[in-house]
Amino acid sequence: MALVTMKKLLCEAERKKVAVGAFSVGNMEMVMGAVRAAEELNTPIILQIAEVRLKNSPLELMGPMMIAAAKNSKVDIAVHLDHGLKFETVQKALELGFTSVMFDGSLLELDENIKQVHAVVAEAYKYGATVEAELGVVGGNEGEGKKHEILCTRPDDAVKFCKETGVDALAVAIGNAHGNYPVSPELRFDVLEEIYNKVSTPLVLHGGTGISDEQFQHAIKLGVRKINIATASFDHLAQYAKAYCDTKEKANYFELSAQEVQGVYENVKRHIKVFNFIND
Repeated sequence: MALVTMKKLLCEAERKKVAVGAFSVGNMEMVMGAVRAAEELNTPIILQIAEVRLKNSPLELMGPMMIAAAKNSKVDIAVHLDHGLKFETVQKALELGFTSVMFDGSLLELDENIKQVHAVVAEAYKYGATVEAELGVVGGNEGEGKKHEILCTRPDDAVKFCKETGVDALAVAIGNAHGNYPVSPELRFDVLEEIYNKVSTPLVLHGGTGISDEQFQHAIKLGVRKINIATASFDHLAQYAKAYCDTKEKANYFELSAQEVQGVYENVKRHIKVFNFIND
């Protein structure tokens, strides 16, 4: 199909009352596994990479590969910068051809977050790109970043934020956290429902690893149209790679690569089915 904007996929998800899966990638095998799953299920996805991952997976290398994969895919794919922390990184992603960017000003005061996100929206508009931002604080940590305590999004702040920034997608904090949860999370669906009833902007759920299928689908029914999956895919890749190496006296690079692709494929495929209410 084509490289498309995230806004296009969010509009389709809203029409179908489902959520589009946004899958973080860090190497070629992860890109290949995610795209294979999307094509097999004939379902659009988002390929994304977070700024904190760039020290391991440089943007100038990953970006063109992600874009090429989207352009050559049999399904629509958006390419997204996740948790952009600096305006310069957002700008670089846009120049490379990313069709969506996120600026994460969630640790800033509300007015400063609004100011900086508004500037990103204006810049992205020049490229026809979609913008996501975060309000409230999603817990845990993204990559090797500092761990943050959860601060739930205030519904009235969400109204002000969306109106004054013109953002295309809003990541909310409702008890969700990045990384692996030590125990099953207790999500504040009451907060999510109030936000959904007050804003028309598509909502995003970060910290998807460890959230149950039932919780995912409940959140989707309350307006979540994009769900991020990162840790689960990295973990699956590592697990499949280790399982392969443990059975071999001498590992073969090409066989190892194929196992990494398979690990990501299995994880992405499972989540796509949940997010789109696809039953086997």
